[in-house]
Amino acid sequence: MTWYAALGAVEQGLVYGIMVIGVYLTFRILDFPDLTVDGSLPLGASISAVAITHGVNPYLSLVIALAGGFLAGAVTAILNTKFKILHLLASILTMIALYSINIRIMSGPNVALLGQETVFDAVIGYGIPAHFAGLIIFGLFALIVLSFIVWFLGSEIGQAILAVGDNPQMIRSLGVNTDTIIILGVGLSNGLVALSGALVAQNQGAADVGMGIGTIVAGLASVIIGETLFGCNTIARAFIAALLGSVVYRLAIALALGLEFGGFRFNPSDLNLITAVLVISALIAPNLKKRLIQR
Repeated sequence: MTWYAALGAVEQGLVYGIMVIGVYLTFRILDFPDLTVDGSLPLGASISAVAITHGVNPYLSLVIALAGGFLAGAVTAILNTKFKILHLLASILTMIALYSINIRIMSGPNVALLGQETVFDAVIGYGIPAHFAGLIIFGLFALIVLSFIVWFLGSEIGQAILAVGDNPQMIRSLGVNTDTIIILGVGLSNGLVALSGALVAQNQGAADVGMGIGTIVAGLASVIIGETLFGCNTIARAFIAALLGSVVYRLAIALALGLEFGGFRFNPSDLNLITAVLVISALIAPNLKKRLIQR
């Protein structure tokens, strides 16, 4: 693996780490299996790309994308809490609807950002090489999101989200409206996913309706790898582990794609196979470790 490949993997790990933090919030904190993220990531990308092409400030486009992702997540949560649709089915329905909505937003399957101003231009303007601009911007945004989510979950509303995920019946008996908390939590999760998609689109110079395929698989793989390698004893450590797990996952993918065994080597089309192997390895590693310690 070359230096540029490793740098690119770290960049991807950081920007998709924002998505992983959102996935962790629903799957681990709220115990709400949410497949909406496969649609909310390209939703954020499409909103940001279209906004920039219409003259909107690239930083403001990130805020608009985050709001759009929040609404998408809120729709899933409302279908589940108010209309009693199973959470998996509700998220699948929203994800399917978002495919058409994203095409409608972009007036086509994709939007190019060539020649448009992005959040990276300000960093490059200070004389920083372009290949380091992404690392700086993604690292800064990842740090801001990580700090915010740890602070938020320590607040009164955040504690209510933790309680709903841990014991909804108990928190409901205390007079807390669990439906509102779930809507807020799932909305926030998808808002972060959309923010990640918006940053990816500005980095790649385009938004595409198919860029969200496999997002949930990558998110869960990163969460599992992070928990296995770094632990999750506290809230702060759990989210740090999720972010680091995203970086490790991207590095492992880049390393695997560069390996060659005789005449055999992995192709980009083998990405799902590599992901499955990584997830299986992360899942069985704790049990193997426990058996070795017992022996």
